[in-house]
Amino acid sequence: MNARMQNRLSLSLYLNYFVHGIGLIILAQNMQALGKLWQTPLATVSYVISGVGIGRLVAYLILGTLSDRYGRKNFVFLGMICYFIFFLGMLGAPNIQIAYLLAIVAGIANSALDSGTYTTFIELGGNEGASNVLIKAFMSLGEFVLPLLVASLENNNLWFGWSFILAALVLIINFFLLLPVKFPKTNQSKSSMIGTLKGVNKLKKIIITAALALYGYTSMALMILFTQWITLYASETLHMNNVASHFLLSLYSIGSISGVLIMFWLLRKNISELTLLVSLNIAALISLSIICFIHVAWLTQIASFVFGLTAASGVMQVGLNTFLKLYPQIKGMITGVFFTFGSLASFTIPVITGWLSQKSVAAALEFDLLISCASLLLVVIIRIALGKQRTLAGTRRTISFLDKIIVRLLIHRFKAVDTIITLKEEINIPVLDSKREEKVLSNVSAGCSDQKIVPRLQEIYTAIMASSRKYQENKRHNNN
Repeated sequence: MNARMQNRLSLSLYLNYFVHGIGLIILAQNMQALGKLWQTPLATVSYVISGVGIGRLVAYLILGTLSDRYGRKNFVFLGMICYFIFFLGMLGAPNIQIAYLLAIVAGIANSALDSGTYTTFIELGGNEGASNVLIKAFMSLGEFVLPLLVASLENNNLWFGWSFILAALVLIINFFLLLPVKFPKTNQSKSSMIGTLKGVNKLKKIIITAALALYGYTSMALMILFTQWITLYASETLHMNNVASHFLLSLYSIGSISGVLIMFWLLRKNISELTLLVSLNIAALISLSIICFIHVAWLTQIASFVFGLTAASGVMQVGLNTFLKLYPQIKGMITGVFFTFGSLASFTIPVITGWLSQKSVAAALEFDLLISCASLLLVVIIRIALGKQRTLAGTRRTISFLDKIIVRLLIHRFKAVDTIITLKEEINIPVLDSKREEKVLSNVSAGCSDQKIVPRLQEIYTAIMASSRKYQENKRHNNN
């Protein structure tokens, strides 16, 4: 695949996730309008949202496994078609039962897109973590745009359904953009994806597998709960006006987009994925605590941004990348397993929080604190069990970084040689000093803790000193 077609494929896949970002929150952002349409209370609308989780739960493992066999493109198109049916069908749903079925269709759409897209980016090659993390940026862009659109429609007394129409139109355009594009070969292994996991014994692998699967649940639950209830929490608990309440979710989305870009940059700088997982989950817990317990508007706005920056910055995708490195030959199935647990969150969280909201909206949001604590515990377990993560691409970046340091040190060494040249000329001694070179090689041997590589280091230093002598001789000749 040439670069032009690869860029076109990537753009279309990312565009699908802009629509997916809208799909994730469009029911939650229109809960009041949909409640009036179906003549049901908010808690019942919340139960409809749980249908998305059922769709995911039913479809993820099946579609993930099938994508390994029948190719990724078919399932990307399946996801687009299902989402199109969801967006238009929801506007004409005559009752809560039909709406629930359409929510299940949206869950299937999510499953199909994930099964075809995450695996495709891995099979395209390049940086093993960065491409999948950027998916989150486009999801966050959709989550940023939608609340502003919903608030604008409400304030201008316009039909809420225009937000659904917008998403459907984007899907139609993207369908024709993607139709002629070819996908990479299924389950091919790129060198950048190869990791060394020899230090992981069978017991540790079982522990890591269980923890990563559960992290698929907690990382998804953390975001779903926040996006579902933060607007109503701001309105009822913090007594913000309509625009300010919706703006908190937009700040979360801005933070998410910013976090993805930072995550992308850090991954390319060879920062450990596991270290990022632990650090970002700690920061997410702190910012969520501020939102729940310190009811100051400007602090809540900052904390919403920081929560998006940390909890929704692509940490879920980083968890998936780690999972795929454990099982690189069944990427579709592993993607299905990981997101099946995420689908459990999509199903259970709206049900649990719908019940908690009958007590108070604050109780629903504060439940996110328990999820955040569990998420942090899981990534700590993964970090300890897996140890330092190593990949071919990551190790090469480390070597490149060390090479830069070595080059700078050699520059300083040759500057010192310039001084040596002057001093030798002043006392009229030859360039070659055999005893000095023997001393240098002896120092190399004494300074190396691994005697197996001493001969190799001495070879390198012999070459450096030979180059240094030639440099001195040329310098003397030119001066004469």
